[in-house]
Amino acid sequence: MVGMPFDDEHAPLYSLGQVAEMLQVQQAFLRRLDQHDVVSPHRSPGGQRRYSRHDIGLLQHVTTMTGQGMTLNAIRRILELEQEVRELRAALKAHQGRRHLP
Repeated sequence: MVGMPFDDEHAPLYSLGQVAEMLQVQQAFLRRLDQHDVVSPHRSPGGQRRYSRHDIGLLQHVTTMTGQGMTLNAIRRILELEQEVRELRAALKAHQGRRHLP
């Protein structure tokens, strides 16, 4: 059985308006996040922003941080550092797995 697009958390399925309504934010706020490279959604062939479930989770995280008074530059840097930590943890785990091989 072939997986459906909605099974893929990275499938760009949701429009700007749908996401704004889901998160109860202004569409202009989502556009601003894209313009500042904080959360950049996929684009449809017609140039429309399309968000995935993964993007929506990230937007929830960003919305929480903006609610705490953080600037978009600070949020972008936090997201970069969080990604770096994930990558380093994965590398460490892989390295530890290799050490235990006979």
